[in-house]
Amino acid sequence: MSIEQITPKLIVEGADAAIRYYGDVFDATLRERHESDGRVVFAALGLPCGAVFEVKDADEFDHDPLRLGGRGLLLAVTTGDPDCLAQRMVDAGGELIFEVADRPYGARQGRVRDPFGHEWILGTPIPVARN
Repeated sequence: MSIEQITPKLIVEGADAAIRYYGDVFDATLRERHESDGRVVFAALGLPCGAVFEVKDADEFDHDPLRLGGRGLLLAVTTGDPDCLAQRMVDAGGELIFEVADRPYGARQGRVRDPFGHEWILGTPIPVARN
């Protein structure tokens, strides 16, 4: 068995707003969008690095994490400038959970919750001092 790809699908209340948000903060481009009864049932977003993720409106089968009283997915993003990306996300309506800082495990990382309840760990590797 060989897995060729895993694609996260984010369940949100307000898929079109999410598509705009991810376009603004991640430079994501809408590759495909389908709706039924006025709700987005499938939208594929492409990132400049070539990765793809999907978004859909919540419904009776797939529930919005904010309505469930919790958080959605926790996604890790490697970026050359996590400070800048965290600020872009916050400026566009996200909430800073952990400030971007140098971590002892060899990463500069922080965490932002987007307006739809999904959290993003934003980081870049940094050299670790060896004794």
